Amino acid sequence: MSAVSDSEQQKSAPGYDSRLISRLFGYVRPWRLLVVAALLLIVLQSGLQLVGPLLTRWVIDTALPARDSSVVTLAALAFAGALLVQFVATYAQTLLTALLGQRVMRDLRQELYAHLQRLPVSFFDRTPVGRLVTRSTSDVEALNELFTSGVVAGLGDLFTLAAISVVMLVIDWRLALAAFIVIPMVFGVSRLFQSRVRTAYREIRTQLAQLNAFLQERIAGVRVVQLFGRERDERRRFDTLNTAHLDAHLRSIRVYALYFPVIEFLTTLALASLIVASGARVQEQALTVGTVAAFLQLVRRFFQPLQDLSEKFNILQAAMAAAERIFTLLDTPATAGAGVTPDREARVAALRDAGVTITFDNVWFRYDGGQGLTDDRLVTADGSAKKQVAKAATQGRPAGEGASEGADHAREAPAWVLRGVSFVVAPGQTLALVGHTGAGKSTIVNLLLRFYEPQRGRILLNGEDISAIPLDVLRAVMGYVQQDIFLFAGDVASNIRLSSSLTQAELDQAASRVGADRIIARLPGGWSHELAERGAGVSVGERQLLAFARAVAADPALLILDEATSAVDSQIEADIQRAVATLMQGRTTIAIAHRLSTIADADEILVLHHGEVVERGAHGDLLVRGGQYERLFRLESGGSNRGGAAVTPPLRLPSPATSA
Repeated sequence: MSAVSDSEQQKSAPGYDSRLISRLFGYVRPWRLLVVAALLLIVLQSGLQLVGPLLTRWVIDTALPARDSSVVTLAALAFAGALLVQFVATYAQTLLTALLGQRVMRDLRQELYAHLQRLPVSFFDRTPVGRLVTRSTSDVEALNELFTSGVVAGLGDLFTLAAISVVMLVIDWRLALAAFIVIPMVFGVSRLFQSRVRTAYREIRTQLAQLNAFLQERIAGVRVVQLFGRERDERRRFDTLNTAHLDAHLRSIRVYALYFPVIEFLTTLALASLIVASGARVQEQALTVGTVAAFLQLVRRFFQPLQDLSEKFNILQAAMAAAERIFTLLDTPATAGAGVTPDREARVAALRDAGVTITFDNVWFRYDGGQGLTDDRLVTADGSAKKQVAKAATQGRPAGEGASEGADHAREAPAWVLRGVSFVVAPGQTLALVGHTGAGKSTIVNLLLRFYEPQRGRILLNGEDISAIPLDVLRAVMGYVQQDIFLFAGDVASNIRLSSSLTQAELDQAASRVGADRIIARLPGGWSHELAERGAGVSVGERQLLAFARAVAADPALLILDEATSAVDSQIEADIQRAVATLMQGRTTIAIAHRLSTIADADEILVLHHGEVVERGAHGDLLVRGGQYERLFRLESGGSNRGGAAVTPPLRLPSPATSA
């Protein structure tokens, strides 16, 4: 199984993209003073590299023939001073460029993380976590290398080349041309090197993303791997990915290993050409020995930046590929309404005071290739609209009806998960959702929480379309207890107070209302006890109790329960039922039930079958009707009687009206 899509594996890294560069330098603008200071220091270093050859020429041609030791001493002191200044300048320039790169990386990672939090759940359903980790770590690191070792240092190399070329041409243009004769060969070798390294680099990036995705998935599912004895097979698969990653690196290393000796050979060839061209002229006294000595040093200094520029170009290639992937992620449309609402607290308080009425009005939905978002409910990072829905859906009819258009419509449309679902839940009422697995129960909750958006129909909260309500306001009035509890690594208190800043007294009260206080009291450190990743270290039932305490602490106006007592024993279940009955008072409640006996006191029960509401009503009425609900209840209870025959039900979720 490939952790990276084929399209990503086949994508070529751009050679040079001015739009990407322009966008990248947008992150540099806040730190432009660092760039200016680093460039000035590089210019100083480049100028100081000319001091040695010029002093050598002066000493050989002037001081030595005159036997003037004072001039030699003065030249030595000047050279030592130049080396000292160059050392300080190099040290300062290295610090400044490193500081620039680290600050750009910090800003970019911060923006990436903030954007990831605003992306719809559908994006994470189709994107491996390991690939996202690669984007936020190694791809950002490639950009850091661009700023610390690429752009600024590359500009310094260009200035050094220009300065040395000018000095060489001014001193003796014929010797300069003799030294420059191998430059076309240097460019040819560098061009070949760049294309080979670019290919190797693309392979490295692809293999690294696959490796990270594989590691994340296997470590997260290590219990399943060990349970089914898959250690040897998974080790072989990892070895295949790891070897492919190693081979990609080795290919780039082989190219480097060939390139640098070739450049060194061409440098030596330039020196030999220089000696040959200068020999006869020195004998004819048309050229001084000092000039030849200066040229030998200048040629060595001239080819070093050329060699460095090829490496800088490779860094640019790596950065272009990384930037393309990072900006593709940043340009992924975020969920509309995500962000911080200025008057959030006031709007949340108003909704809580008014009570929550939920209305589903002819809602249709399907998981359309992981999108599930309408054209007017997606926004890009810069706020522009993004078209995402097929034309048929936007015209108010199910896609697939009528003529298909384009290549996308040539494929068979995904099946509808919800078909024309409509219901109303008034403040303080309890609505239960029942049905076989895959009937659409959890999808209704996902739409209500705006993890996905319906293709047709509307979902209203107090008469207002939830797509018009800011997400932080919408979710602040909801308390959701999932069947699959997720707890973060950290102390117990921080996991309970996720939704707000609560005092210790309020935390204690929330925990005691659901019986979680006894669990917390048994933990070493109590509220300060550090939970492991995903809440490891406490049982499934204890995690569920903590999730209930988290929902209670949020004081929601709408309570959503996804078979909330499925993972606890009978004694804890009874405690939770009493606590939930208190919690439900005055609140709108939607409960997904797999055990029908737990929702017998709900105000209304919706029976879902293949995404449609086939029955609705109270528990007793549905039993008497003898339809789908009665058959489900009879199968669950093990009885054979119809029409509400006497069956001893297990513990059930009490209604607020019947609670003690």
